[in-house]
Amino acid sequence: MIQNWKDVKIIPEFCDQGVDCYRLTGGDFLNEYYIISEAETRKLMNHPEVVGYEVYASLLTATSQMLYFLKKRHMITTANILSILRGALNYPLEESCFREHIRVHDISFLSSERVFENGEMTGLEIKYNKLTMVPESTLMIGDIIASGETLVTCPRSVTDFHREHGERLRNIVLFTIGGTRGIELLEKLTEEIRGYWPEFEGFITVYYEGVFSCYEPGDKGVSGINRALIDFYWKDGIIAPAFRRETLSMRDPLFEKCTIYDGGARRYEISEHIAEVLEFWEGILERADIIDKKALLEEKLGHSLDISYEDWVKDCHYELLDEEECRWLYSEERGFIEGLETVTLREIAEKRISEFTAALREYMI
Repeated sequence: MIQNWKDVKIIPEFCDQGVDCYRLTGGDFLNEYYIISEAETRKLMNHPEVVGYEVYASLLTATSQMLYFLKKRHMITTANILSILRGALNYPLEESCFREHIRVHDISFLSSERVFENGEMTGLEIKYNKLTMVPESTLMIGDIIASGETLVTCPRSVTDFHREHGERLRNIVLFTIGGTRGIELLEKLTEEIRGYWPEFEGFITVYYEGVFSCYEPGDKGVSGINRALIDFYWKDGIIAPAFRRETLSMRDPLFEKCTIYDGGARRYEISEHIAEVLEFWEGILERADIIDKKALLEEKLGHSLDISYEDWVKDCHYELLDEEECRWLYSEERGFIEGLETVTLREIAEKRISEFTAALREYMI
């Protein structure tokens, strides 16, 4: 857990072109951390039916607007994009830079594949790299941060490459659908980099829709199905208010196995993504009569169902937000909980299997 995480709060930074941006404050961080929320990213993360090119397109508006904000603050001048092959190709960094008139001098490439043993991830394997050097530039990265292995391995490859040539980077901008583990690793990585580049400005990390959490090793969740260091959920994270509101305005998205699932599979190997989603919901259906629904709901919300408003605001890290908005969100959560009282997990699972199969039948083999 991040040191003093309970003291971290989110504060509104801007609201423009349909994009809400919040900054994390109160954590005594070396780096800057933001959360952005927009209609298409909310749709992407609430509906695993969004696949293929639409995954990429869903991130375009939010990414472009954030780059516009960073450009106005003179935090980006010359850009070098690090493209981590597969899942990172979902992030529209080059197109967003083009839209916002940010010059991209070059693009570096690295492959990064998960290695599994007995169903558990044991590390990463880099089989290909083509690195370029742009001195005093901003390195831009887009990637999903779960275990954080890629986060440490890939940027370090680029910084080592620059050091070998006697050059340095100005800062690193990271766009991510990711979790709290990323903040821990980025703080350590910035401290490491400043050991040889004292002027390094640090990481500017932009989270889409929230800073989520991963299930920890040995924890398969209340359902007994979740995968450690891979599956994202809300508990112990910070969720964008608009994403919380939209998720709780529907019945089923909160119960999905993961907020994003496998980004690479959703874009390029859609049949694999379909198999993963259906395997999860079929597992829920099989276990429906023995899963503790109340415990599962508390796990997904991240706190007890009878939490007071005052404790809820602290748990959500919303102390610096508008009180009227917070009270509305709290009452919406109360209504969501009440609405589930007459619904069984079996009904939810059967409905999701039917919906998902119908929506993506054309991709099924």
